[in-house]
Amino acid sequence: MTTVVVAGLGYVGLPLAMRAAQAGHQVIGYDTDPSRVKLLEAGESYIEDVSDAQLMGALNEGAFKPSSEARACAGFDFAVITVPTPLRDGLPDLTYIETATRMLARYLRPGATVIVESTSYPGTTQEQVLPWLEDGSGLIAGTDFHLGYSPERIDPGNSTWTLITTPKVVSGIDANSLAAVQSFYSGIVETTVPVSSPREAELAKIIENTFRHVNIALVNELAMFAHDLGINVWEAIDAASTKPFGFMPFTPGPGVGGHCLPIDPSYLSWRVERALGQSFRFVELANDINSHMPDYVARRLMMAFNKRGRTINGSRILLLGLAYKKNTGDARESPAVRVAQLLKGMGADVRAADPHVVETGAVHTVVARVEPTPEEIAEADAVILLTDHDAFDIAAISKQADYVLDCRRVLSGKNVETL
Repeated sequence: MTTVVVAGLGYVGLPLAMRAAQAGHQVIGYDTDPSRVKLLEAGESYIEDVSDAQLMGALNEGAFKPSSEARACAGFDFAVITVPTPLRDGLPDLTYIETATRMLARYLRPGATVIVESTSYPGTTQEQVLPWLEDGSGLIAGTDFHLGYSPERIDPGNSTWTLITTPKVVSGIDANSLAAVQSFYSGIVETTVPVSSPREAELAKIIENTFRHVNIALVNELAMFAHDLGINVWEAIDAASTKPFGFMPFTPGPGVGGHCLPIDPSYLSWRVERALGQSFRFVELANDINSHMPDYVARRLMMAFNKRGRTINGSRILLLGLAYKKNTGDARESPAVRVAQLLKGMGADVRAADPHVVETGAVHTVVARVEPTPEEIAEADAVILLTDHDAFDIAAISKQADYVLDCRRVLSGKNVETL
């Protein structure tokens, strides 16, 4: 039986670990957070795409063992790195990748394969991960062990395009590495897409995210201008969407969140500036527009209060949705944090409801959590719908609320204003 280590058990790593176990591998799930490991050992999943039943089944069968001890990773045939790659002061931070890589290097054996899934700038695998592995193991990449990159394409909550059904881009530093990487994923997903080197695979991932980032910024800026011009941008987008070719609809929102859009395009922008001395203007402009959408939400609420002869200072405001994405509990880089901070800075009593968000992170320190009861909605001076979870009673919200700023265009009524 092949032993697989998955280093990093978040939204990418845990689903991959479960699928690898289901495919017949012996999987060691490694995470440096002992609290996560304890939850997993008890059969409690903190990821929507992994059920408690699925997790418990893998544990009972002995196919999955979570651990925060590095020595548990010894003896692996394949190791997949699925750790975060955050920005620190606007700069790429590869600390988690380096730490995971150097740990794996201690247990790297001849014939083993290491695969990076964490998103980073083109060149990371060959220029950083490769020497870290060689330095820590004394082995030679391409001669003694295989190395490749396969970008994650996890879309939390998407039941149609899952880890299994989404085509998987695969790459290796040489032909044998590519063959090893492709053979691993061929037993896990339905379709693999080989490319010539990790650089192309790394760039492919950032292209995907930059495409969405730029187009969302476009419609967000259109939404602001259209509102000032008295034009319904949502209706215009619907009309444009009837064109059967040459157009793909994107919709406005309170900002972007998760790891992909607020962070990943900046990795490429940094790489271009560092290597070429040039600025990636599209990414920088998209960053500026999308990062300021929470400010626009606060400004729109202030304008609405002004029209009603009221002030935000001293008002009670209920935020519906803390996750950045519908029907998930993922609050990473969520624009809700910034919205809450801005409104609190204006003197508002800010509360928030989200039935999905458990690991609240920064949100927990910023805003008080409440249940979206009819009483809570009715007593708010304003309700801001930031995330349109199916769990929210959409029909009841517009009836119970005094005023609603709907950032997702799912509500209707005289008391509802759409972003």
